[in-house]
Formats: sequence, structure tokens, C-alpha cells
Amino acid sequence: MALLSHFPEFAAQARQSLGRLPLARFPLAKRSVGENTPLETAPRPLKSRLHEQLVIPTAVEPPEESCRERVQDRGQFLARQERWEELSRLIRSADNRKVATHCGMPHADLLSLGARTDVVLATEHAIADGLTPGLAGIEALEDVLFEFPDEYAIADIVAQTHMDIGWAWRGSNWSHEIPARNLALFEAHFQRATDILESFSRTALASPLLASAQCGLVVAKPKPAMHIADAYERLIDLNPVNTAPMRSLGNFLLPRWFGSYEALELEARRTAARSNNIWGNGGYTWVFLDALRVDQGAARTLDVNFFLDGLHDILYLQPDQHIANLLAAYTGITMSPARTPVEAPDVVRKVRQSIHTMFDHILRENLRELHPLLWAEAELGPAPGTYLPPRGALLRKGRDTALNAIADHFKSDITNGKTLEFGHGGLRLS
Repeated sequence: MALLSHFPEFAAQARQSLGRLPLARFPLAKRSVGENTPLETAPRPLKSRLHEQLVIPTAVEPPEESCRERVQDRGQFLARQERWEELSRLIRSADNRKVATHCGMPHADLLSLGARTDVVLATEHAIADGLTPGLAGIEALEDVLFEFPDEYAIADIVAQTHMDIGWAWRGSNWSHEIPARNLALFEAHFQRATDILESFSRTALASPLLASAQCGLVVAKPKPAMHIADAYERLIDLNPVNTAPMRSLGNFLLPRWFGSYEALELEARRTAARSNNIWGNGGYTWVFLDALRVDQGAARTLDVNFFLDGLHDILYLQPDQHIANLLAAYTGITMSPARTPVEAPDVVRKVRQSIHTMFDHILRENLRELHPLLWAEAELGPAPGTYLPPRGALLRKGRDTALNAIADHFKSDITNGKTLEFGHGGLRLS
């Protein structure tokens, strides 16, 4: 609590420095599209034929997305109603039983995220607008923790709130690019989170929720590279169905953070071996998935055949439309040769082209319906800005992006008058 008194002093100086930095995408929370990002997809040559010759159902409320939203909203509602005992009980129960969505997102994490959403978003928006965030929200959560000092679920909510706010001040730039006061605020919030979670270190050995929080704390250690792999290994082994830690591990093992390309390759293989009974070789793919998206250098150490085998295993072992759309958007949009930077070396182009070839396989063998938000996310890229457009605009953007990508892929068939119809039986050309 004592650290809170220093935050206004830091913030007054840091917000001016932050205004000179490019807005960046922060880990640990969803980010959004900037004001200058176009919301309308550019017209394509085949656009006039899409409605007649490309038939595919659109799931506006896919089960995976609606489940995540429902659980997160429950956490937010209980926090707003100050029903902390009920919220803590729900989180602990979900954590102990490892309750998760169909695609592996833990309910405990979603409940905790919902409970801190109001405080975190208010802080992020204030910082983005060049204002100094108030402390009323975090102080109110600290008061709740004082009332329930032995509830690890409450401790997680408050600690994760501090970490989210710390990231909002720091951003994802290289450390030497960040003003000293911004780093001071980052470190102060993370130190407070460390103090909160310290008394629950033994619980974290069996709790995926607290193990996840411990992974979050690693980034603020003096030498995080010495701890990052071990921390994420514990978390992944506690719940290998959840792919979010695998993707985060790959991102944090990049040289811009706390690792190297060699360490990334090694940990991807180790993760694949430990999670083989769940994902086959897919663990390797999950670890590299986001790393390849944000860093061209990751392609240099990638075992492309291993990665592609992992894609096949994921699609076979988890035949879910959320996964199919996620990977279709990744192979068709993110890894599209058209989106490869012009300055990319040949090895990067070759790797991206190899991954892009899986787009055809997914369309023909796995895709049954569209989940537009996943396509919109792929189209916006890894650093979309600060503010999300309305949900309706994202849905339209995602659907347009998907239809245009599919139409381009089957351009010759559509030009020749064929109709493409996606459904429960797969793709049918007539």
C-alpha cells in the first residue's frame, strides 16, 4: 500500500514522456484499432460475385467466443456488485477443477480478468489520452484485499491489476526507448504485485491461476531470461490444454524481450515433447505462432516441416471451428505473401510461403463456418493501436476479410462459374 503514494508523482512526469512514444500493443490485455486504421476492406475484383458463388455460414456468436465473454462478464458483474466472497469462491472452484472453455481458456483466468476490467480500462484510456490516471480504482481493490487477506483469488485480481497498469505505462518498446519515469511506474506496480503474491508462493505450485500470475511477474525480475522458461514450463504442465501460455512463452523468448532465437527453438521442441499427448507436435507450432507474426528473425531458426506437422496435429486433435478459423486466418492473412514486408530476406519469404500453403488444406478440410472476429484480428495485425471500433464494425471487417481471402484463393474456380459452398460436410464445388 505504501507504494501507492508514489504513483501520482511518477505519473505526472511519465504521462508527458509517454505522449512522445508510439502507441504499442501491450501484452496481457486486448488492444484495439487506431483512429487512422481503415475499417472498410478495400474492394476486390471478385466482390460482386461473392454473394452468388461463395456460400458460407457466419457464426456471429461462436460458442468459444460467447463462452469467454459470458464468464468474463460474470466476473465483471460480481466485482461491480462487490460480491467478493462469491467471486472468490467461483474463481477457486474453477481453478481447482481446471474448468475451461472448449478450446482451453481457463474460467478462473476469465473471471479474474472480468473483475479487473473496469479499473484497467479506465487507466489505459487515461494514459492514451495524455491524462494522469486516478488511483481510486486500484485503491478500492487494495481495500478488498485488506478485507480478504487469505483469499488467493482476490490476491490474484489485485496483483494482476497492478501488472496490467504497469504494462500500460511501460508499453512494449525496448527498455532503452522508455523514459525513466515510465519504467519507474512499471517497476513500482510490479513490485506491489510481487509483494501481494509472495505469501501464496506454495499455492502457486498447484494453482494454474497463480502460476500464470507468477509468469507475469518474471518480466520484472532483474534477470528474467534466467526464469522465463522455468516459470512457463510449470504453468504449461499444470494445464497443457490452454495454449495461451505457449504463445506467450514464444513471444517473450524473442531477443527483443528476454531470450534468443535459439532459446525459442529449444523451448518450442521441449513444449511439443511435454504436451505430445494433447497436441501431438502442435506444442511446437503454438510456441512459434505469435513469434513468427511479430519478428521476421524467428523464421531463421524455424523447422518448417515440424511447424506444419504441428498444424496438422492441432487441426486433427482439436476439430473445432474456433481453431479452424484461427489457423485459417493465420495462414491465409498473417502469413500471406502479399503481407510479407518488401525488405524481408528470402529465407523469411520462403518460410511464410510454406506456412501459407496450409491455407488451402484448412479451407478444404477443416473450415465449416466463419468466425469474423478472428479474421478481423488477423487483418489488424499485432499492433493495432489503442481504441477498438464497435463490435459491429469488427464483425463486418472480419467477414469481408475472410470472404475476400477465400475468393482470391479460389479465383479461377469462381471465374469459371463454380459455386463454393461450405457446410458440415466440408467444402463443395459445384
